[in-house]
Amino acid sequence: MGSGRLKSHLFQIVHSLISKHSITLLLQVAELTRSSYYKWRKGLKKNRSFSDDKLKEQIRQIHSKYTIYGYRRITTALHKMGQRVNHKRVYRLMGELGIQSIIRKKRKYFGKRGSSVFPNILRRDFVSTKRHHKLATDITYLPTKTGFLYLSAIQDLYNNEIISYQLSKRNNLNLVIKTVKQLKLPSQNKTILHSDQGFQYTSKYYKQALDEAGIQGSHSRRGNCLDNACIESFFSHLKAEGLSAKELLSEQEMICKIHSYIDFYNHERFQKRLGQLSPVEFREKLAA
Repeated sequence: MGSGRLKSHLFQIVHSLISKHSITLLLQVAELTRSSYYKWRKGLKKNRSFSDDKLKEQIRQIHSKYTIYGYRRITTALHKMGQRVNHKRVYRLMGELGIQSIIRKKRKYFGKRGSSVFPNILRRDFVSTKRHHKLATDITYLPTKTGFLYLSAIQDLYNNEIISYQLSKRNNLNLVIKTVKQLKLPSQNKTILHSDQGFQYTSKYYKQALDEAGIQGSHSRRGNCLDNACIESFFSHLKAEGLSAKELLSEQEMICKIHSYIDFYNHERFQKRLGQLSPVEFREKLAA
């Protein structure tokens, strides 16, 4: 793929996710300038004839976030994203995708569930002298040739080791729950799992998963990314060291890259805080 086509593809990915994420963060991840994006978008307004495949992907993304939306609301959401598409076309494409809004009865049921916000137990104290005592978790997104993949990871602050992670095409509650259930914790262990206040982490089902695992939840203050800087630092290293900003990978290539980097990070990448040992070397040395 030429550089021009690659940049155009990145613009399209950013544009399709602008309703779900900060434009500043999306452009930073894609390494694009704000001025170049708006120039591209201005040109886009002259020709809005997107293919059905592209519209289907945008419809999927909107539906995954707003499951109660029918075809009229999804049409409105597409308009806000800059897509001047007829509601009849959206209705047809939703039918081909097998997508429909959740019925009102289910919406009322979920409304009763509410949300759970935990106190900020960690309070930026990212030092732990005990394994599985303080954990941090978050989700990051990774651009591929066919859209974004989402990486959910849990880090043990005892040695910065990534002790659980999952990859998915969807940034949803199921991704977070699977990451929690993958954890292997000692019985009767006092574990704190810290996160931001994303919709997955304030869900009643997330709280239920923590309760079942015997884990105490902890939340960052709303809108304060520094409260979870430890896991953000890992994601930064992964993107700077494990991925090339100039190369757009296929989905399978990205999955292989992530598996490979996390294995490298845990077993080989030495850290100054750990006495120039890797997380696993540090853990094994103290266990000896």
